[in-house]
Formats: sequence, structure tokens, C-alpha cells
Amino acid sequence: MSEDHIEQPADASVTTPPAMNPAPAAPAPAVSNSNVQRQRATQLAQALRQELQRAVLGQDAVIDDLLTALLAGGHVLVEGVPGLGKTLLVRALASCFGGEFSRIQFTPDLMPSDVTGHAVYDLQSEQFKLRKGPVFTNLLLADEINRAPAKTQAALLEVMQERQVTLEGRALPVPQPFLVLATQNPIEQEGTYPLPEAELDRFMLKLRMDYPQAAEEINLVRQVTRSAKADMLEVTPLRTLLQAKDILALQKIASDLALDEQVLDYAVRIARATRNWPGLSIGAGPRASIALVRCGRARALLRGGDFVLPDDIKGCALAVLRHRVRLAPELDIEGISVDQLLQQLLDQVPAPRL
Repeated sequence: MSEDHIEQPADASVTTPPAMNPAPAAPAPAVSNSNVQRQRATQLAQALRQELQRAVLGQDAVIDDLLTALLAGGHVLVEGVPGLGKTLLVRALASCFGGEFSRIQFTPDLMPSDVTGHAVYDLQSEQFKLRKGPVFTNLLLADEINRAPAKTQAALLEVMQERQVTLEGRALPVPQPFLVLATQNPIEQEGTYPLPEAELDRFMLKLRMDYPQAAEEINLVRQVTRSAKADMLEVTPLRTLLQAKDILALQKIASDLALDEQVLDYAVRIARATRNWPGLSIGAGPRASIALVRCGRARALLRGGDFVLPDDIKGCALAVLRHRVRLAPELDIEGISVDQLLQQLLDQVPAPRL
């Protein structure tokens, strides 16, 4: 009897929250349901952010941008000098993600077939069999992508844009979601090949990893020197928070977020302003406008908003635009950076007041 008494309150406590939902939900059950879904999505994204911050210290802005791209369904290029944790960041994300993860270390002798796959002759069946390459995965780390020659870099073009690979005349789709996270060292370093314009344009965001602040670096050194490994933090203790289907659900919720026409117009005006801005020889194409809107929605979901604000668009504009524009040679000589010029542009394009 006592057990029955214990079970009843438990059942009652389980049934009360659903009972609370239907009462006010008579006028608009769909709205409240979508609100609950959005709140859960925000909580999951923020939990993922906290996990990544445990592994990658002193790079909070880069982590936010990486999560923005994940929610927006875009590819990311991370640039920075060696030793700042570019690869660690991607490995940390992979360890929080339950889907498939592949890593390609790009080198000068890497062939396109090493990336996409190739046909192998099978002696027993006397037929060619397709051997799929490492791109057939959910999360692909293209490490030091600018160390490989142009033809190997170009092997990623089709799969990044169309989510499929053509092998021996057959179009093979890659698993969904599919995300390329590429790292590169700055071009000034020896033995690097600049990425072709067409490939750069397919990266939704280009992130810059800078040296950590003094307090963050002290914390980093303290934590790393406690661990048994020589010079890196462990990513193994990180919890697996997401499966492939969860990421697809998060991307769907982000893409359904409300967007005012004025904010859409603001995103397009920013991209169009780069095309005739003094000091820029090449402006951003329509892919930039699309990326600004997608990233704006992802940012809004990440902060727990119900709709996209102009600040969400502005917050990701540098990462969206910096690899899509080209400085005029005279400004390059003067030592003015792309980021400085884009910041001036963002300050002068008027934002709508909502």
C-alpha cells in the first residue's frame, strides 16, 4: 500500500506539467509549442557553449562564432598562428557531438582522391568498387587546408556547396548534417598556398584566433601544466550533448525564427555597401547577404531571442565578410586591415530601429 502511495504523487507530479500546458493553449497551441522548442534549443546550444569553453580557454568569441555556423548550417574557416588551439576547438566540438567525425591533415603531396575517395579494382569480383574518402562524414576537420595545392583544395568545392561527391560518374550524397571546419595558418608563413576565391566564398564564416588575454593565458598554463600531456588540454572528459538529428532540429528551429523585413533589408544593404566602398577592390556577392541572415537567426537563437535584431546581423558581419572582400592595393601598402575597413563600413550603414 505504501508503495502505491509513493507512486501516486510521482504520477501526479509527472502529469501536472502537461495539464498546465493545454489550459492556456486552447487559442494557440502551436505558438506555445514552438516557444518551448525554441527555449530547449537555446538551452542545448548554451550547454554546448559551456562545454567548449571548458576545453578551449580564452576564445569565447570564436566559440560563439563556431556555434553560430553550426546552427546556421555553414562551413567555417579558422585562421591563426600555430598553438592557439584551432585544432583543439574542432576536436572539442567533435567530442560533444555523437555523429561521425573525420580529420584530413592537408600536406603538399595530398591528392584529390585522398579526400573524396576512388575506385579500386577487386580481383575476386573482377569489378571496380568505390572506396569512399573521409569526406563522407558529418563533421570534417580539414587541418592546415592551405598547405595542400589548389587541385586538392578544389576537391572540397562540390561537397561543400552541393553536399554530394561525384565518383566515377556517380553522384553520392554525404550524410546530413555536413560541416567542414578548416584551419589555416596565415599566408605569410612559408609553404602555404592561398585558397582559391571560389572556395573561400563557400565558407560561411572566417574566424580569426588571436592570442589570449594575460589572465586567460595564466589560467590556460595553470590547467595545461596540471595534466599529464605535454602541451594540450584533454577533450576526452567533455560530455556528448548532441546527435546528428539534434543538429538538424536546431538548424530547423533557427531557420524558422522571425525576421523583420527591415532587418532583412539591413543585411542586404551591408553586403551591397561593400561593392562600391572606397578602399575595397572586390565586394561581397549575394552569398554574403544569405550568410548574414542565416547567421543572424543563429545568433538570435543562441542568445535566447524570439526574433532577429539588427545587432545579431552586425555581430556576425565581420566573420561573414572578411574573406569575401579584397582590399585595394594602395590601402594594403598603407597597412590598413580588412577588418578595420569593414568596421568603418558597419558603423556607417544605418541600422533599423525596431
